[in-house]
Amino acid sequence: MTQRSERFEQLKATAKERILVLDGSWGVMIQRRGLAEEDYRGERFKDHPVQIKGNNDILCITRPDIIADLHDQYYAAGADISETNTFSATFIAQADYEMESAVRDINLQGARIAREVADRWTAKEPHKPRFVAGSIGPLNRMLSMSSDVNDPGARTVTFDQVYAAYREQVQALHDGGVDFFLIETITDTLNCKACIKAIFDLEDEGYERLPIWISGTITDRSGRTLSGQTVEAFWNSVKHAKPFAIGLNCALGADLMRPHIAELSRIADTMVAAFPNAGLPNAFGQYDETPHQTACSLEEWAKSGIVNILGGCCGTTPDHIKHVAEAVAGMKPRVIPERPVAMRLAGLEPFELV
Repeated sequence: MTQRSERFEQLKATAKERILVLDGSWGVMIQRRGLAEEDYRGERFKDHPVQIKGNNDILCITRPDIIADLHDQYYAAGADISETNTFSATFIAQADYEMESAVRDINLQGARIAREVADRWTAKEPHKPRFVAGSIGPLNRMLSMSSDVNDPGARTVTFDQVYAAYREQVQALHDGGVDFFLIETITDTLNCKACIKAIFDLEDEGYERLPIWISGTITDRSGRTLSGQTVEAFWNSVKHAKPFAIGLNCALGADLMRPHIAELSRIADTMVAAFPNAGLPNAFGQYDETPHQTACSLEEWAKSGIVNILGGCCGTTPDHIKHVAEAVAGMKPRVIPERPVAMRLAGLEPFELV
């Protein structure tokens, strides 16, 4: 058994005993640093032809000290799992900054930084091992939706291009030492399927198969993803990947997300995870929900037995995660149900034939 396999067995064993805690937002914490263009450029990109301030992923290369410190803060707050700072680290997303050539290094360094910090915390607190999730965010291009309102068939990317973008990212994250992949903030299920295929295809090249956690996004009160699927339809579309966890994150605060998490809890025969925003943004795009408010909401989810993993997304900080970790400490996780065998299909809506 490899070290990563052993760590994942530890994670599964821990998940049977208590609710696991994920970290919180990276964007809000990086914004608080008030970084200048020079911080993003560093020495390597000092002569880069376009402005790159705001490209937070590049800080894995140019300011690894900041990234390591944020992992430290979240682990210190009580997180069991911390994500790599690689949310937009694909050549499609990085094209906005003309940084396509840096993609492999971003992912490799992001994973290595997270691995070093996690291992240090595990050595310090062996009773509470820490884990690294390879963060794979959505693309700024979609396969399921037209890029032109006058042409329903118009697309700015092909499936092969999306697959190739994710393929480069997941290989580098694997090489860097992540424990599992987190495909998160999914707005387009077809994009997600391209990523799943990229992960599975690593095995054909001799890579150890790593577990997958899939997290979609319900974009508004309609209860659907941006590409139009309901929660159950989304689950039916991705369950073939046999993820160790399925869940939702971003877009909504805990109050609005709760019914959708409850629905996932009913239908998913795997762990259910949720990391909502700190409420909805105010008129200035800021999040006002306090750590206590977030923790109270998620504590109720834990008491209701509908979750296995909890964390935070936009607007949440180490203080939010600390409050959440304390609120759910000692609580039993959701019991994973056994569902009857049936043919379950999905378009925008689910279809089940028992």
